[in-house]
Amino acid sequence: MGQRYSRQILFSPIGEAGQAVLQRKKVAIVGMGALGTVLANHLVRAGVGYLRLIDRDFVEESNLQRQMLYEEEDARQHLPKAVAAMNKLQAINSGVTVEGVVADLGPGNAEALLADADVILDGTDNFHVRYLINDVAVKHQIPWVYGGVVSARGMFAVIRPGVTPCFRCLFPTSASGRGETCDTVGVIGPIVHIVASYQATEALKLLVGAEDKLNPHLEQLDIWQNDQMQMDISTGRNPSCDVCASRNFHYLGITEPEGEDFALLCGRDTVQISPQYPQTVDLEQLAHRLHKIGAVNLNAFLLRFHIDAYTLVFFKDGRVLVQGTDEISVARTLYAKYVGH
Repeated sequence: MGQRYSRQILFSPIGEAGQAVLQRKKVAIVGMGALGTVLANHLVRAGVGYLRLIDRDFVEESNLQRQMLYEEEDARQHLPKAVAAMNKLQAINSGVTVEGVVADLGPGNAEALLADADVILDGTDNFHVRYLINDVAVKHQIPWVYGGVVSARGMFAVIRPGVTPCFRCLFPTSASGRGETCDTVGVIGPIVHIVASYQATEALKLLVGAEDKLNPHLEQLDIWQNDQMQMDISTGRNPSCDVCASRNFHYLGITEPEGEDFALLCGRDTVQISPQYPQTVDLEQLAHRLHKIGAVNLNAFLLRFHIDAYTLVFFKDGRVLVQGTDEISVARTLYAKYVGH
């Protein structure tokens, strides 16, 4: 192993044996925004053998304040976050395998992307995806680490199917749409690094088998108000939980109605449109068609089409982001007009 991991090996709870174990492990990170970039950076530098990065979005200038793997050039090129992060991480540690997946995690791909992982890490910002992660984790008995940040506040918890409460035990109903978000009240970088570093530490414990050292709490902290709270969740399993007790994996079973799925991205003035079935879009051919009626910017991963006050961002998997509106009816009209459905 040379000198690369020498200081980590000197840490006796890991040692040479633990380091060898880390190099055989696979971790999936869902979301390569603020939390995800810190998580991935820690785990790649720690020598985890295989890292899968899953994200649907691309780098924008506003990300650079807290999403540590990205640079101004990534934002100028509108690189998908999964690709930009993969490029940086491969340069940091060529001895690990980093797989960047540009995709929106959903019922149709969640098991394929998560079920082979030894640990799943939450870098997302919405409850729907966390419930989906929880379904996969419980179904396949995979531990995962929840994390969330907003403003100067954060929380995290280790979820171990069959041992701890699952996510639905802790949060029976979604808080989506009812609470503050980074897009409405902001966020400062230090809370991101603190929470993600806690998550990464718990991940390392899980990966090397140090179950007796896992944090048994749902930790909450506010670094601006100097507040911290621990809630012991070790005995909080709900015997009537729909997921871990009844094994009803509702979020894995959700199917969209025929046609496209329209979803408002909270605080982004953007509507995401996803096709019902996976598809492959020829971006060069689309660019050739659209450049006659508006400004087009094309890279290897996505196409940006500017028309009037709107920008339509096309991905190879058929997804489209309609930027410049938070009205689904407007996005639907633009999509029909320029995509033809």
